[in-house]
Amino acid sequence: VRGENMRDAIMDFDYLRGELGSGLGTAAVIVMDKSTDIIKAIWRLSKFYKHESCGQCTPCREGTGWMMRVMDRLVKGEASLEEIDMLWDVTKQVEGHTICALGDAAAWPIQGLIRNFREEIEDRIKAQKSGRFGAVAAE
Repeated sequence: VRGENMRDAIMDFDYLRGELGSGLGTAAVIVMDKSTDIIKAIWRLSKFYKHESCGQCTPCREGTGWMMRVMDRLVKGEASLEEIDMLWDVTKQVEGHTICALGDAAAWPIQGLIRNFREEIEDRIKAQKSGRFGAVAAE
């Protein structure tokens, strides 16, 4: 969620879900300043969830890998604009369709990124296509 939307937010499940389309999860809060590459930060979370997936259920096993690979392309600006919506669709196919909550946990940060920072994602892709964007590595 963008900082300007969190300034007066109530740290309550109902408020965050209803007003901001977010949630408290484990009640861990990550605060990032404007110097943070938000796309790369969410890619790092997707890499973590891919690593942690046990692989037992197909939506999580395949979905976390697919999400991480698309996020890798988004970090580098190599994805197409259409892939943003495809990524959203994949997160919705994973969410609620796994044995445990790891699939949901993997999908939600990406959904939040797209919901709150879509313009930044699109700008990065357009800048890469026009040659105005330097190389960024997903590591």
